[in-house]
Amino acid sequence: MKIIRLFGVVWLGLLGLAAQAQVVTTAPVFFTADTPITLTFDATQGSAGLAAYTGDVYIWTGVITNLSANATDWKHVVGTSYSSPIAAEKMTPLGNHKYSLSFTPRTYYPGLAGSGETVQKLAMVFRAAGGSPEGKGPGGADILVNVAQNAALQVAITQPVASGGNPQFVALNQQVAVTGTASAAATLTLYLNGTQVAQQANATSLSATVTVTQTGNNTLRLTASDGTQTVEDNQTLVVRPAVATAPLPAGAKPDGITYINGGTSAILSLSAPGKQFVYVLGEFNNWQPTVAGFMSQTADNTSATPATVAATGRWWVQVDGLTPGQEYAYQFLVDGQLRVADAYCEKILDPNDDSYIPAATYPALKPYPTGKTTGIVSVLQSGQAPYAWQATGFQRPARTNLVTYELLVRDFVGAHNYQTLRDTLGYLQRLGVNAIELMPVNEFDGNDNWGYSPDFYFAPDKYYGTKTALKQFIDECHRRGIAVVLDMVLNHSTGQSPMFQLYANGNSAAANNPWFNVSAPHPYNVYNDLNHESPYTKYFSKKVMQFWLQEYHIDGYRFDLAGGFTNKPTTEATYADYDQSRVDIWKDYYQTLVAADATAYPILEHFPVDLEAKTLTDYGFMIWGNMNYNYNEATMGYVGTSDLTRGYYKTRGFNNPNLVTYMESHDEERLAFKNAAYGNSSGTYSTKDFATSMARNALAAAFFFTVPGPKMVWQFGEVGYDFTINRCPDGTVSNDCRTADKPIRWDYETVPERRALYNVYRSLIALKKTQPVFANPTSYDQQLTGATKLIHLADASLGVTVVGNFDVTAQSVVPAFQSPGTWYNYLTGTSRVVTDVNAPLTLQPGEYAVYTSKPLNAATGTVLAARPQATAAFRLAAFPSPAAAVATLHYELPAAARVSVVVCNVLGATVATVPTAGRQAAGAHELPVPVANLANGVYLVRLQADGQQQTARLLVQH
Repeated sequence: MKIIRLFGVVWLGLLGLAAQAQVVTTAPVFFTADTPITLTFDATQGSAGLAAYTGDVYIWTGVITNLSANATDWKHVVGTSYSSPIAAEKMTPLGNHKYSLSFTPRTYYPGLAGSGETVQKLAMVFRAAGGSPEGKGPGGADILVNVAQNAALQVAITQPVASGGNPQFVALNQQVAVTGTASAAATLTLYLNGTQVAQQANATSLSATVTVTQTGNNTLRLTASDGTQTVEDNQTLVVRPAVATAPLPAGAKPDGITYINGGTSAILSLSAPGKQFVYVLGEFNNWQPTVAGFMSQTADNTSATPATVAATGRWWVQVDGLTPGQEYAYQFLVDGQLRVADAYCEKILDPNDDSYIPAATYPALKPYPTGKTTGIVSVLQSGQAPYAWQATGFQRPARTNLVTYELLVRDFVGAHNYQTLRDTLGYLQRLGVNAIELMPVNEFDGNDNWGYSPDFYFAPDKYYGTKTALKQFIDECHRRGIAVVLDMVLNHSTGQSPMFQLYANGNSAAANNPWFNVSAPHPYNVYNDLNHESPYTKYFSKKVMQFWLQEYHIDGYRFDLAGGFTNKPTTEATYADYDQSRVDIWKDYYQTLVAADATAYPILEHFPVDLEAKTLTDYGFMIWGNMNYNYNEATMGYVGTSDLTRGYYKTRGFNNPNLVTYMESHDEERLAFKNAAYGNSSGTYSTKDFATSMARNALAAAFFFTVPGPKMVWQFGEVGYDFTINRCPDGTVSNDCRTADKPIRWDYETVPERRALYNVYRSLIALKKTQPVFANPTSYDQQLTGATKLIHLADASLGVTVVGNFDVTAQSVVPAFQSPGTWYNYLTGTSRVVTDVNAPLTLQPGEYAVYTSKPLNAATGTVLAARPQATAAFRLAAFPSPAAAVATLHYELPAAARVSVVVCNVLGATVATVPTAGRQAAGAHELPVPVANLANGVYLVRLQADGQQQTARLLVQH
């Protein structure tokens, strides 16, 4: 007789079938891919997202086969669009929130018949006709139903039904009804804790009632024997201990992990007021609900105040026997039903996304505990060596001099990681920006994402690299004098947030959720709206704000959708109106920011009426100033709508220069794209022309960087990026592709017209940063409407006059120079002797000039010296990094010098000599460095000029 015990991986597979039976049942219970089945969906179970829905329900389904990489790698999906179901996906309503569908798997799933693949599971979720609302498994997981591989004898305990793979929790001495099913007639025997309690011969089902008499874990075992083989299924019934009420141990953090006892122990804490009981499950207890993992509770008070919330509704437990330095995965099992990760953990493992992260980006990533649990898990690790910060003397740039470069790691460097981004900092340093704003880098749903779908706020998303790599990037930025600002999304969270899952009602937050509103009171929300009137949300948000400033040494935040931090009901028409409650919330958060780091940049993405903006900027906030429409009208040549006036903070009534203006951002269309698509023209002059478009963008830059106040540049704007924001990966254009990945065009810098635009940006940034007149002018006036535009600035040491013609025809302008004398065209190096300050200038279409009262070096923005010293330092940068075929070496010579360039390996050995022109003139130079014949790896490009030597780091990756 052959005995087959269904435990371990196989047992968990059958447990998965029983667990999902709450959401989906099949008739027959046991089936192969060639068996006709009827599948029944109970919309009130699992995520319950369709429980209140009364319209048509559709399945979205595929199969897990022997060719699937993991349990999320669906094959042979039915239908082609999640939001546009087909007839074959429509479920039959049965009443009482249940729906059915009958099919034979082998023929139902397209392309499966004849494929030769082995079907292991049916994978599914359910949705309404437009894709929302949705019905999923517990915690929003996919629903998986096991498929038998043959007609061999099988058995399963079908009642009681465990939820989400969790054991059944019962009371001591409770009578429990048990039902078992076999795939064929057999002798069925039921045991409780090893003692036989029922038996039925020659049967396909068995029913019995058992009494649970012991505390802790109780094991139900059902066997089926047909005389040649015996199979069995197991289920655990748990009698939990009484909950102990006890305060957190002294020194323990109210939330997350506190390591103690030299790293051999950790105190885990979870905020979950109003819950009945909580276990911690993890690799330290084989994912089982043990007495040692049963959590104590602090005093529960659902009406907590901001002052008491840290001590309210906490569950905590001490985990012992840890090995310092070892990573342990864990979750919380709440009320015996829901498994959630730790909202405060600094690393998560995701069963859906982690397998797609390259090892080069995240080396030795801990594998997900497949077969042990479901959903996102947290990771703890004691004994981690603290990062040794190097650039400890970094001084943040003054707000008035701030030039921020906003970038999305995914679309800026091909390898999508911090290491490659760090290797490319030479390019940004040469451009002259002194701050980098990273689009969200804390954990977000998926990998290929803008980041505005946050789920975990203390864990860096692994798609971009390790937390050490992020710290190294920030450290290197600081070494180069560049601040780092994080885009932080605290307006909303996705359904994968533990704080949402703990108190969810289907796809919406439950009314008793401590952190989230049931629905957003404002019209611009996405996902689940955080309630910033709640003391729990205030407490959580402040912890997030403190964390990144202290742990990662970031220099500030750009708070996404800051206007949503209110519970005042608004419409699109009233959203921007003055809101005192919103102001008060932000003032409260400002005090937290200042207490954590008094000089950090607090930037709000907020577009209220000027009075509210003024109130916030007076208090100390910086605020986004969207000038995309106005500047793009100007670059296209539509002068009647090209009013640039509001780019200056005082025109909005602000007292302080806290307006962060921008011509482009991640949310706005690209200037160069609209120039080419919609530009104006007159005769042979057209702003659609490529060279003209690049020159027009340079014209706009002259009237952007010279306006006092902090500025922001969107990635590759300095080289005229001209792919639409709505470009799809296949080259088509659709609004649905706004957040899709975009082409990364480092080759743009080799195009002369784009390189000229880059040099204009670079020169104007240098001028802004070095000349005090742009930070604190004693006089400033602007004429920024109409075809011709003027800016005048002056202080005790420098006067600046900016003139430009944005029309598509020649125009005359009165420059109104501040004084007679010689004025120097900063960008061309030419000069003009002015006797009549009001003598009109005729400007051709697109012509402009930045005049200064002293000669300045366009490379550095500083006053030209009479004789540059040969011993002065020169600047050096190589990019792109990584490079595949040719890199470009940029360098500046303070004086004419003989130049030689070699490429060395990391050991210092020369591997290539780059031909140069010998003696070269002072100024900026570019030199192509062929790397096609070099192996992948890190190299040093060394340049020698008149006895001096400098080195640039270059990564080669073919």
